[in-house]
Amino acid sequence: MTAAGPAGPDGAVRGGLRGAFGGLTTRGRSFLAAGLAAAVCAYVLGQPDLLRVGLLLAALPLVCVTVLYRTRHRVTASRRLSPQRVAAGAEARVRLRMDNVSRLPTGLLMLQDHVPYVLGPRPRFVLDRVEPGGKREVSYRVRSDLRGRYPLGPLQLRLSDPFGMCELTRSFSAYDLLTVVPRTEPLPAVRLAGEAPGYGEGRHHSLAQVGEDDIIPREYRYGDDLRRVHWRSTARYGELMVRREEQPQQARCTVLLDTRAEAYESGGPDSSFEWAVSGAASAVTHMLERGYAVRLLTDTGDTLPGDGGDGYVAPGHEAADTAGLMMDALAVVDHSEEAGLGRAHDVLRAAGGEGLLIAFFGDLDEAQAELAGRMRRRSGTAVAFVRDVGGGGARGSAGSPDAGGLGGAGGSGGVADAVRLLQEAGWAAVPVRPGDSLAALWRHAARGVGAVAGGGTTGFLGGWS
Repeated sequence: MTAAGPAGPDGAVRGGLRGAFGGLTTRGRSFLAAGLAAAVCAYVLGQPDLLRVGLLLAALPLVCVTVLYRTRHRVTASRRLSPQRVAAGAEARVRLRMDNVSRLPTGLLMLQDHVPYVLGPRPRFVLDRVEPGGKREVSYRVRSDLRGRYPLGPLQLRLSDPFGMCELTRSFSAYDLLTVVPRTEPLPAVRLAGEAPGYGEGRHHSLAQVGEDDIIPREYRYGDDLRRVHWRSTARYGELMVRREEQPQQARCTVLLDTRAEAYESGGPDSSFEWAVSGAASAVTHMLERGYAVRLLTDTGDTLPGDGGDGYVAPGHEAADTAGLMMDALAVVDHSEEAGLGRAHDVLRAAGGEGLLIAFFGDLDEAQAELAGRMRRRSGTAVAFVRDVGGGGARGSAGSPDAGGLGGAGGSGGVADAVRLLQEAGWAAVPVRPGDSLAALWRHAARGVGAVAGGGTTGFLGGWS
């Protein structure tokens, strides 16, 4: 929630009382002109009664401007956005609250909040007179089919006096940010890691000790069993050291998102690039729910949200904010100018260790498909969703999961060749046609992992089972 205090508006500080006279309405200017004309005529003609009438006509708009100028410093505004992070296509509610902190009632208030055009029309409200110490609350909804980060505000408040002599616009400086994250699709709880050790249900344990010389001690922590104190290391380091217990290795997963501009042809909420971003967001959410430590990697070699560590986000309540940062990063990710996947390949090959690799590729030529094939570690499991950017079919076509045929068999020659090269490199590669369901492709990828692990890649290439 953001708030603007009585002295917060930019216009009140910069314009001053002189700028307030610019808010005179046509009626106020007419009264002022009539009063000045009457005063001049009274002076020329020597009519004191006409002079009094002229002074009254001229003083009325001046008094209204002065009172209204002082009143506008005594109104505060606040905005509450719920929620601040919303999926594309979902609605968020914005609540505005106006408080009159002065001892005088306000006149008619007209509110206008600035919102980007993709969120809908600018909301406008008319509030009746607010009593001293009173408050008014209004709300409106915003919705966007395009992911991104959108500012809401600043709020503009138009004040008017009861006689309609003056209207002043007050602009508050506070604003909020609405983050529209990609749509996520619930994925089935299938096993993608096969029987390989180190992740998923097949995770193995790291032994704390094999022999007396292989003990890896750590610092003593409050509550540790004193029977685990390693006295030789304690003497060496000068502080209590204990033996490490046998601990399971953390299941790890890397989600690779291909953002190359040349790999995608169209734009918009239904484009192939948006499908890939949504798929990456769904995979990140699903793997975190399954207990994996997840890293999001792009073709530029950058990890999102770029925390400076190894890039992995551990599951659990403590990492919920960091996982939200990953979704925020996906909300604003855009096309890159990279010509290939070389940087992502270098990051994956230099990282070492084992883990599940899930990739969402755009268009792959033969060279990039071979390079992507080398990203998979020899003992790791890798799943690729290759988007057929040239395909024009819809759901239920020969290449979709619902039709019972493999997209690579009925798709364009480019994606079929890329899928074949990836599968020959040990990937469980799945072609994607327009309209395909990610959940159905996810199930098929799990069957492909089993086929690759069992050496049955030929059957996986042949079609959907």
